[in-house]
Amino acid sequence: MTWLVWRQYRAPGAITVALLAAAAAVILADGFQIASHWHSVLLTCSGNSACLQQQPLVNGVVSDLPYLSLIGPAVLGMLWGAPLVAHELESRTSDFAWTQSVTRTRWATVKAGWLMLDTAACGGAIAALTTWWSGPINAQSATAFMPGQFDTQGIVPVGYAVFAVALGIAAGTVARRTLPAIAVVLGGFIALRLVISDFLRPHYLAAVTTYYSLTGSFTPPGQAWVLAQGAISKTGVVVPRGWGTLGDALPASCQRLLNAGPQTKSGGSLNAVFSCMQAHGWRGFATYQPAGRYWPFQGIETGIYILLAAALIAVTFAIVRRRDA
Repeated sequence: MTWLVWRQYRAPGAITVALLAAAAAVILADGFQIASHWHSVLLTCSGNSACLQQQPLVNGVVSDLPYLSLIGPAVLGMLWGAPLVAHELESRTSDFAWTQSVTRTRWATVKAGWLMLDTAACGGAIAALTTWWSGPINAQSATAFMPGQFDTQGIVPVGYAVFAVALGIAAGTVARRTLPAIAVVLGGFIALRLVISDFLRPHYLAAVTTYYSLTGSFTPPGQAWVLAQGAISKTGVVVPRGWGTLGDALPASCQRLLNAGPQTKSGGSLNAVFSCMQAHGWRGFATYQPAGRYWPFQGIETGIYILLAAALIAVTFAIVRRRDA
């Protein structure tokens, strides 16, 4: 069976290796250039954080390179996963393959097993390249925890790739057609990614909330992920950061200070507003995921996708073992 899998997938495998090599060449060439520029910026700015933030490291199309970690898994799911069973059923080769001495369980195990291993290797290669390429950008912006960057680095792209291919295999097994399975992979992968990143990821672990004086300031240390920040009254009224949302929430005396005129938003007048709010029991708050949770979050999200992939493969095995060729 292993020899048969090699014969069937050696051409797609060679194409994938060639594409990975081309992508690696581009990423490495640009990554070394970014790293060199970053070292120059460090010398020029000499630890001045404002200066460091103002120095552009990437421009144009090159800045989109990390998104290979999001596009690659979906492509693997559509081109590798969807045809695995569906193509056998469409071409009727399943009539031969499923009536030989090799059992259906072994047939599915070998084919799906090798494909999933190759998928994990491809996802890991892409993730390693984009993580390395993003190193200077992470150091400059301290936003590796943020959506859009968290998704393209670390180990989560491996989970995305394994899930996308498993989804393709299961969809092809159920639909018995390759094109509908491709559509399911594309729609299902995007939908699940949005649900998990927007609704589940912020709550993997209970967020930390820090309260502080309005006349002072607070910035979470390191590359923390700030979920919410603003002011809260002693009765629990919350005002998000930003003057446009204050409205009638403030006491009348503080509102008069806020609406005194255009000069209100100067530093001195703002301090007067903050002092007034603090006198009425208001305090600042910041709710965030600490930077130290970056790798636990990576592990949790990767685990979610791998568990979902395992469930989809189990569905595939159940259908293959019971369905007529």
